[in-house]
Amino acid sequence: MLKLQNISKRYNEKVVLENINLEIELGEIVSLLGPSGSGKTTLLNIILGLTKMDQGSILFNGHDVSYVAMKNRGFNIVFQDYALFPHLNAYDNIVYGLKNKKNLVSEQEIREYIEFLELKPHLKKKIGELSGGQKQRVALARTLVMKPKLLLLDEPLSALDGVIKESIKERIQLIAREFKLTTIIVTHDPEEALTLSDKILIIQNGGISQFGTPQQIIQQPSNEFVKEFILKQLHIKRQNIYQLFGEQYA
Repeated sequence: MLKLQNISKRYNEKVVLENINLEIELGEIVSLLGPSGSGKTTLLNIILGLTKMDQGSILFNGHDVSYVAMKNRGFNIVFQDYALFPHLNAYDNIVYGLKNKKNLVSEQEIREYIEFLELKPHLKKKIGELSGGQKQRVALARTLVMKPKLLLLDEPLSALDGVIKESIKERIQLIAREFKLTTIIVTHDPEEALTLSDKILIIQNGGISQFGTPQQIIQQPSNEFVKEFILKQLHIKRQNIYQLFGEQYA
């Protein structure tokens, strides 16, 4: 379990996050959802250890990791731009982080991750030869071989569209289920959050507007902001919402 207690962050006099309290269970997919500037990326970076919080604590499986260095937390992130090395082929990108951790995974496990993400035909390709969906899968494989305790994804679908986006959504869900890997996703897109996540944290102006399942948020929005932010988007993207929640929400 990941537990955040009273997390707050300011930049100069601006409050970015204030008294964030949250519990995420093992294997859950949780989306941090909100408009630009709401504080969701800052919260992701605090969990990762990339950004220092001003107050609060972070507990993971009962251990306080609030002041543990990022490299020692065992949390791994796939950045929005994938951060792949263009001069290396796909396979060398996948195993790059294992150079100093040779005993972390076996060759068999690496092959299993590659098969799981359907990357075998693309291993010798340079990054510039890959599609957006293939790059995303390489980035996911590179993260999985590091055996993360927690998977963080920053706008994982923003550069994708159509069938490719749906495929990556399915892969993320399969990863969480198959490896019982707690996954936290930053997104600005309500449709993505609703169709991908077990639970959604909606952030407004640095505070929590609502935390609940997609059904709870659709059926019982906690305030006018949630209702406006979510429901306006749902009318734009009707089909996926209809399939999940029924005609009255489409």
